Amino acid sequence: MDYKSSGVDVEAGDSLVDWLADSENKIKIPHAERIVSGIGGFASIFRAGFPEMKKPCLVTCTDGVGTKVKLAAQYQRLEGIGQDLVAMCVNDLICTGGRPLLFLDYYAAGKLDLPSAKTFLQSVRQACAESDCALVGGETAEMPGVYHDRDFDCAGFAVGVVDEDKTLGAHLVKKGDRLLGISSSGFHSNGFSLLRQVFAADMDQWIDELMRPTALYVKLFKDLQQQCELHALAHITGGGVDNIPRVLPNDLKWNQKNWSWPEGFREVQKRTGLGDEKMLKTLNCGVGLALILPESEANSAKNIILRQGFECFDLGDIR
Repeated sequence: MDYKSSGVDVEAGDSLVDWLADSENKIKIPHAERIVSGIGGFASIFRAGFPEMKKPCLVTCTDGVGTKVKLAAQYQRLEGIGQDLVAMCVNDLICTGGRPLLFLDYYAAGKLDLPSAKTFLQSVRQACAESDCALVGGETAEMPGVYHDRDFDCAGFAVGVVDEDKTLGAHLVKKGDRLLGISSSGFHSNGFSLLRQVFAADMDQWIDELMRPTALYVKLFKDLQQQCELHALAHITGGGVDNIPRVLPNDLKWNQKNWSWPEGFREVQKRTGLGDEKMLKTLNCGVGLALILPESEANSAKNIILRQGFECFDLGDIR
């Protein structure tokens, strides 16, 4: 008896790391000049120091993709799940006003299937590149007896930086500010314990819609940050619109304005019988990111959003 016969193939794991390290030599890596050591060691080393900032602060966040992994495993649709993972982290990170720097992933399965793992990691790497974030390491675990058949799980960890005096949040939000919604790419990575039941009978017809990767908002945020005065951002994930009060001062409230929901969300409502309020507090209903900004900045922000291919919704104002 040895480790391999018990279900763990160390050589397969080493092969995956070698593939990732070798292929990185052929692509442009974000912030490569700051990476002292990356994939392949016990830990990664990244040069710090941000002279353009008066009070640089690290921003950290972690997330997963929930039970969307069940559908990804069942239908072997791993080509976008890595983007989901990156997006769930970096979209949270930019809500501080910070910019992403580093990303690490965790991928666990009962048995390591190299083609599947490579597909997942390629998706992670591409999403990191689109988010100007360096993939500097991670962990791949074989856990026989914990995960069965094709089941797997993943988690992501992002590190960024923000100038303390330029952080966004409730401390900047004022009465009369406008709230704009930026379109989601679909259901993103929340509510799948419900969605898997809602579409169980005709899943084959809905799988493309359900597996559409979570939108990445980093590039859009950078343009907005450079050209507009922003007060706060809210990433609309689990809990839906209940994420918005998290960036409001205690003495102010959101005067909510309705928007048109995409077809998929209307179908969920039709099948479940959920009222509008419960829908909005369960799913993103077509809005993946919300901006709070001065009334005078709303038109400029809307034009930037539209130029980048997103829809923009007027969600109301702050009172």
